[in-house]
This record gives sequence, C-alpha cells and structure tokens, in this order.
Amino acid sequence: MIYVCYLCIKIQRYMKKTLVISTLILFVFSAMFAQNPEKPFKGRFENKEYNVYLVLNLHDQNVKVPGQDLYGELPGYLGKRLNSFCWLITGSKVKSKTKATIELINEYGSEDLEATLTLQGDSLLTLKQGEGSNIKVPNKGKWQKLPDTLVFKKK
Repeated sequence: MIYVCYLCIKIQRYMKKTLVISTLILFVFSAMFAQNPEKPFKGRFENKEYNVYLVLNLHDQNVKVPGQDLYGELPGYLGKRLNSFCWLITGSKVKSKTKATIELINEYGSEDLEATLTLQGDSLLTLKQGEGSNIKVPNKGKWQKLPDTLVFKKK
C-alpha cells in the first residue's frame, strides 16, 4: 500500500513537470510566430470603403493568389472582396521600414502601374498610385476606378 502511494506521488510530480514544460514550449512557439517587426510589409490589409484588400509579403515574396496557381509565388496582390479579379504585384523594393515601391499588373496583363506603399504606425498602410494605368476593379457589373491614394488597415 505504501509503495502504491509513493508511486502515485511520483506520477503527480511527473505530470506537473510535463504540464509546465508543455506550457513553456507553447509560449515560445507562439512568440516565434507572432508579427515580426523586421518584416513590416507582410500581412493582409483591407479597405472597407472600396471592398478591396492587399495580401503582402514583400520580404520573402512567397504569396500565392488563391485559385490562380499559374502565377506562382509573388510579392502579393490586390484583391476585391466577393470577386476573383485581382491586381498582381510583380515586383517590389522595400526602401525602409516604412516605405516600399511595388509594380502591379491586372490579371489580364493589359494594364500596369507603379505605386508607393507607406506604413503609418503598425496597422495603417497607404497605397499611392504612381506612373501607369489607374487601378480599376469590377463593381456591380461595371469598372470602378479607385482613387490615387488608398488607406488600408491591417487585419
């Protein structure tokens, strides 16, 4: 009987150690996968006014457009909610922690432009269209021209 109680105490101590170690490992892994401040131009940014969004990873350039694997890995894309149309980011250059330039083409390849991305704080991103075509997206059966400057919020 005494041996069984001693064994129960050993098992309880082992379980407590295991629980503590598992919790620490979980904490470390969650910290590793948190937003990396060294890669500010990474993530999903939305503009609810025009129902458009940006999916970016200008650092690793490994974004795949859903349903359009033909394009391979890109620095990102601008998409329209409730629609599969997108503008592909074919080239990018991160100039600083708050500024980058991108090159976009529409999915047909018929229009292209250069734009500047500017981070404001950690959750706002401004896209300013530069030389080239204007960004147009489908909206209720017509083409909607987007303004030259759009503000996106990190999701």
